[in-house]
Amino acid sequence: MNYILFDGNVRNALLPFTFTRPVADIRVGILTIREKWEKYLGNTTTTITEEYLSEKFPMVEMEENVIINASFLPNQVLAEMVRNLEENQAIFYEDEVIAFYTKEGQEVDFETYEIIEFNDECIRIEHTWDIFQKNDAAIREDFDLLTEDRFSQPIPKSVNVIAPENIFIEEGAKLEFVTLNASTGPIYIGKNAEIMEGSVIRGPFALGEEAQVKLATKIYGATTVGPHCRVGGEVNNSVLFAYSNKGHDGFLGNSVLGEWCNIGADSNNSNLKNNYEEVKLWSYESERFEKTGLQFCGLMMGDHSKCGINTMFNTGTVVGVSTNIFGSGFPRNFVPSFSWGGATGFTTYITKKAFETAKIVMSRRHVDFTEEDAKILEHIFEETKKYRNEA
Repeated sequence: MNYILFDGNVRNALLPFTFTRPVADIRVGILTIREKWEKYLGNTTTTITEEYLSEKFPMVEMEENVIINASFLPNQVLAEMVRNLEENQAIFYEDEVIAFYTKEGQEVDFETYEIIEFNDECIRIEHTWDIFQKNDAAIREDFDLLTEDRFSQPIPKSVNVIAPENIFIEEGAKLEFVTLNASTGPIYIGKNAEIMEGSVIRGPFALGEEAQVKLATKIYGATTVGPHCRVGGEVNNSVLFAYSNKGHDGFLGNSVLGEWCNIGADSNNSNLKNNYEEVKLWSYESERFEKTGLQFCGLMMGDHSKCGINTMFNTGTVVGVSTNIFGSGFPRNFVPSFSWGGATGFTTYITKKAFETAKIVMSRRHVDFTEEDAKILEHIFEETKKYRNEA
């Protein structure tokens, strides 16, 4: 069967992260949503997404297809239902379609479909803050999925460990003289990852392939440090997608960083307002600040964004794609994509300069900055002009 993941109606609610990727390629837990579906289904997937992303994330349609709403995270029950879908059948959760069977060129009319109700529990990502809020449950599910019937590498003797049965170490990982407390949730250490001496980590925690935890880092669950990321200082309930750095002292809490982000030394974000009120976040859907229902909510930073040393972020700050933030004081709570500056004001970060930086940054990790990447960022630059004009 051919499986295709689509963005659904949550795509705009997940900006700025979906500026540069389909919903399916958001990381929550250990894996991206796409990786989860592919693991459960035993099949590769393609994508229905925005036109400007479709060259990098193409759709492959075949004679028979199952189309899946990427905002729903799979589990054993849901994946089995999806695998068993037949012609003119669709799975719904309340009024929301999860998956449906279709033939090439078929006009889809759910009035003519047999509707199968999904009444079980599963995780759904509908808002940017769900990525860290639901990360605890997602890490636990991914941990079970990835470690079932497999054996961990031995825990080195120098490691202080609580609940070793909840720790899984992949081949090539390095860790000595660290403290791991997995009594509060599982700890997964990816292939060729490294945790340096003196670090203290509480689960649930996921460290991606070739990622690195720097000397004497303090990490609270539920935190995901994606593949090829670097973290140091203090991190609490945050998700770093991949290839992003927060390599020095400073606090990052209840936050999400996309790919190719860099947080300067001694930078901090607030995750709790001084008056303890509910946090509001900038919404790209309503183009204003909206309530999150959360007391703790930190920084949402899109791909390729950077901040200089000693940067301070207010509670509930949204930073777009390819921004460069520096200087003293708190920058505003919404920084549009391709902004250059700080608390004293912003100018436009022109694409030529942004691309030059992206090429250098990516080449350091042996990744090419492609024409596809440039076209995507050019589209985002044009699409977000209105926000820079208002800034």
